[in-house]
Amino acid sequence: MAKREVDIVIISDVHLGTYGCHPKELLKYLKSIKPKILVLNGDIIDIWQFSKSYWPETHMKVVRRILKFVTEGVPVYYLTGNHDEMLRKFADFNLGTFQLLNKLVLNVDGKKAWIFHGDVFDVTMQHSKWLAKLGAIGYDTLILINSFTNWFLTKMGRPKMSFSQKVKARFKDAVKFINQFEQTAADLAVNKGYDYVICGHIHHAEIRTIQSTENTGSVLYLNSGDWVESLSALEYHNKEWKIFNYRPDDFNTEADEDDKTDAEDLDAKLDVNILLERFKQESH
Repeated sequence: MAKREVDIVIISDVHLGTYGCHPKELLKYLKSIKPKILVLNGDIIDIWQFSKSYWPETHMKVVRRILKFVTEGVPVYYLTGNHDEMLRKFADFNLGTFQLLNKLVLNVDGKKAWIFHGDVFDVTMQHSKWLAKLGAIGYDTLILINSFTNWFLTKMGRPKMSFSQKVKARFKDAVKFINQFEQTAADLAVNKGYDYVICGHIHHAEIRTIQSTENTGSVLYLNSGDWVESLSALEYHNKEWKIFNYRPDDFNTEADEDDKTDAEDLDAKLDVNILLERFKQESH
């Protein structure tokens, strides 16, 4: 099956290492595309909730697929988020076409795109990190319960439902937070003279033009959503931004043969021991 060519792909909030993650769906998506640039915009690995007792092979396959892009010469930018914030002390680490950064400015057909995770705008993150971590555990539990509920609904021939989306819809504060988040990002981007501001963090995929609060200009605000609920990504191709939404019917449900060869290919092209040694050197 021919891979779909895309100039830039941006994904965020994958939360590998948690029960709410959808690694199989993400893997199918990554296998279906041929990006010129891949941006991982934070919370890819959920270090907050990481447990040695829960790291399924499907999660490792996603990591291998991302590393395969690196071995193929595709620029891969890993931008740190709040759930993988411990990686921030290693910012500016690079290996070949892989770069670990806190934020990124990309030239996109002559326009400047300012890309970062977005947790810097979250008041809870700044002042009550313990509360944010507690909320993350509660969210993951809600998603786990939701998955069991949807399994039963599917067996009964009824449509699936999203608990968290219903909760957000019921509380005006959640909508207000999202609006404030987007406006704050837009205001800063306008002040800095950027054409695009691209975030993750709030698990809400969006593309819309936002006027600055002081009416000094406007910027195109974009958010890649997440791979916990919305299963979405941002794609840029033929000078146009689009939100990709995963739909099972668009993908072959059978396992691809290249699953069996990914590990061997990486062993041949990327010496993991060298990678670890380089990482240790950069951390000192």
